[in-house]
Parts: sequence; C-alpha cells; structure tokens
Amino acid sequence: MTILFVRFRLSPAREARLPELLALLGEFTPVVEAVPPDAAFADLRGAERYFGRDPVELARVIRVRALALHGVECVIGAGPGPMLARMAARGGGPGVTRVVPEEPDAVTEFLADRPVGDLPGVGPATARTLCSYGLDTVGLVAAAPPATLYRLIGARAGRELREKARGVDRTQVVPNAASRSLAADRSFAQDELDPFRHRRALLSITEELGVRLRAEKQVCRSLTLTVRYADRSTTLRTRTLPEPTAHSAALTDAAYRMYRALGLQRARVRGVALRAEGLGPAEHASRQLSFDPVDEKAHRIEEAADRIRAKFGPHAVKPGSLAA
Repeated sequence: MTILFVRFRLSPAREARLPELLALLGEFTPVVEAVPPDAAFADLRGAERYFGRDPVELARVIRVRALALHGVECVIGAGPGPMLARMAARGGGPGVTRVVPEEPDAVTEFLADRPVGDLPGVGPATARTLCSYGLDTVGLVAAAPPATLYRLIGARAGRELREKARGVDRTQVVPNAASRSLAADRSFAQDELDPFRHRRALLSITEELGVRLRAEKQVCRSLTLTVRYADRSTTLRTRTLPEPTAHSAALTDAAYRMYRALGLQRARVRGVALRAEGLGPAEHASRQLSFDPVDEKAHRIEEAADRIRAKFGPHAVKPGSLAA
C-alpha cells in the first residue's frame, strides 16, 4: 500500500492551482506524477520510512495541509499500485482514505464486483462488447478463459485486460511526467460587466499559456473556456484548434471565438479560465505553411519576445493592451 492517488476538489476555474498542490505533495516524496486537470499520483515507498508513518497517516497530513494552506479538499485512494489506488479513490469523499490492502485475496475481493468499465483502459465500446457476452464485472473477466478475451477484443488488449482484472499493474509513478494540459485563470476584483475587460483577461491568459507551452516545447490541440458568474454558476466551451499550436495569436483567436459564441449580454462575470489540452511535443507537430507575410512576421516577433523573456523575466514583454 505504497501509492496514493490524490484528487483535489478543484472547480474548472481553479485548475491552474494544480502546480501549487503538486508542490505540497513534493514535500513528502519526490516521486509525484501529475494527472491533470486535478489529480496526482504519489509514491510513498521512501516517505514511509523517512517520516515513520504509514500511507494512511501521511494521506491524513496531506489532506489537512491542502485544506489549511490552499482551501482545497481532496479525495485519496491508497493501494499497492497506481491502478488500484486510482480505483480506490473513485466514488470516495473528502475526509476518508479508501485503501486496497496488498494481500492478493484482498485485491481479488476489492475487484470482484466492480463494473468492468472501472478498469483503466476499458472504454465504452470495449465495455459494451464484454457486457454483451456476460462479462460485466471485473471478477468475471478475471475468471474468463484467455482465448475468449483474445477473440472478443484482440490478443494484446485481452492479455492486458486479464492482467488488470487480476490486480496486476505494471505501471509506475513517473516523476515530472509531461503535463497533458495546462491551465490559467483570472478573477475580477468585483463582478465584471464590461466585455472589454473580459477579453482583456482572456488575452492575458492566452499570452501566459502560449509562453508556458513554448517554454516546455509543447503544443496544444484544443482549448476549454470556463466562465464563472456572480451566482457561482459556470459555462464551459471547448474548441479543437485547426492545428496543434503554441502560437499566442492562434490561442487568443480561439478564446475570443468561444467567448463571442456565448453571446453574453450584461453578464456579471466573476472570473474566466482557459485550459490547453491534448498537449504534445512541438517537434512532432506539423504546421501549415503560410505565404502571409503578416503571419510570418508575428511568429518572428514572438520568437524574439520569448528570448527577451528568457533573459529579463516573464513580464519583460507583453501586448500593448495589457501594459496599462
């Protein structure tokens, strides 16, 4: 029982706080893997001996610190591997650490009656196929003949599914794994009616996301916009980009389009947030060649601005409309 899966109860508008919470986990173990937008794995094998506490006790301390320092509640699952820890946390509530013991019989008992769709990697289509043949629980899948699984979903997928159904988890917690998403948000000092200030906040966010993506040599494939209103309700919109990009102008254009599509009229907005999703290495991304000199000039200016930021700090260069 050495792995924790910690899901922080973050609203979409607060997902940008995840790095701060990862740093909190880093105070207990250096082996922390982010699971954006709101969770993380922590391998406590060294921490147990160092702190003289078992994982459940450490989870209790983590929960108290997250609430006291960041005002964030969390749901925690503990298990001998990442898969079981994640499954233990599913359906749990704040204040309780759900535990899967290491003993094989306890693992089998934990998995036996769970729906087959709870296993990581089993999507809706695979679950429907298995259920149509009566394999609707993890226990039934574990007891099924290997040849049956191979025929239903293929040899490789069948082998992996059978191992997972029997509690065999070959995945590891990988520290400093590349993020699959990046988020940033802006809150207004008071509920804001002015569309100009809404757009100005979006411009500030897309500039930040663009700089962060380029610094990490990544591109994103889609953006998710969250608008938070005075009555605490929220609106979410997602847009797939024409091509993977880290170009701030392209991100800004997509954010503005999503904002316009909302058709807000005198809406009292409390805050806005953007999440860049579907991240991948920039070196593997293709870019449509453009013969537009304005577009090419914008990219060259952006590259020069990034070099200035690297030398003089992240706020050394910013759009003119954000300078005031």
